[in-house]
Amino acid sequence: MKDIELCGLGNGLVDLQFLVSDEDLIKSDLQKGAMVLIDVEKRNRLVKDFSHLEFHKVSGGSAANTIISFAQLGGKGAYKTVLGNDDFGDFYAREFHDLGIVLNAEHIETAPTGICVIFITPDSERTLYTCLAATAEFSSKNIDEDIITRSQWLYIEGYKFSEPHSTEAIYKAVEIAKKHDTKIAVTFSDTFVTELFRDGLMKVVEASDLVFCNEGEAKSFTKSDSREESFKILCDMVPNVAVTYGSEGSKIKWDGKIYDIPSFKVKPIDTTGAGDSYAGAFMYGIIKHGDAAIAGKLASNISSRIVAQMGPRAKFDMQNALIEILSDLK
Repeated sequence: MKDIELCGLGNGLVDLQFLVSDEDLIKSDLQKGAMVLIDVEKRNRLVKDFSHLEFHKVSGGSAANTIISFAQLGGKGAYKTVLGNDDFGDFYAREFHDLGIVLNAEHIETAPTGICVIFITPDSERTLYTCLAATAEFSSKNIDEDIITRSQWLYIEGYKFSEPHSTEAIYKAVEIAKKHDTKIAVTFSDTFVTELFRDGLMKVVEASDLVFCNEGEAKSFTKSDSREESFKILCDMVPNVAVTYGSEGSKIKWDGKIYDIPSFKVKPIDTTGAGDSYAGAFMYGIIKHGDAAIAGKLASNISSRIVAQMGPRAKFDMQNALIEILSDLK
């Protein structure tokens, strides 16, 4: 019985958000606006150096944010990842329990839970230092056939293709999904994934039912400089496609039909997690309503609201927003 509607497979990270000054970044020799991968030693030093400041802690990861958005709208979600056997791992598990999401995660002893240390300066610019740690240990042995079998859809995070053993785990998950009639969605996550790990990603794209990406990722993956051509190439590869164009909206191919979805005009504050929430809301619309036009407009509206706030987790009531949006679409 497929009692889970959407199961995500991706990184398990705890976000630590600090409000800092430019001087704080300079003092700790941190590059403003950077997105940097760091090792456990630097992770521990950063947490110690800024421990005197208040911080906001929230569980995350790209696919995790998608599953959270999906669950907040009322979908039945699950998430597959790897955590450390530590306080951050326990925090992550508690949050997912409180969100009503089935968390399928091993707590390993060999590495701490991955964290993303986010420094936000007064001009709202974000500086990210990420330590994958335990979540980088994800491998084929962590794949649970039962959770995939029980799911209507499997949603795969593109960032996982950056680790060879995680890529093998994804292949195994795709094989299980195909065996048990679980549909497959994949998100490209970032242009560095489409540029450096295209071959591994291609293998999964060709087996997928749905692809999510933004314009830059679409062009990079298809090796085309044209918006129209890159969309067409993707449509020739995959049955269903959703490409986002920022403030210019998005374009969807679903069941052979093309939908141009307008954006909702807001004053952007923070674009972090916009694509993740778009995917979560789109999947909710497709699974619950079976209508790509409704799904696209719901996704566009929800992601626009996320852009108008700080951080990827909705600070508004998603259920009330859903009622309001669906009412406007009637």
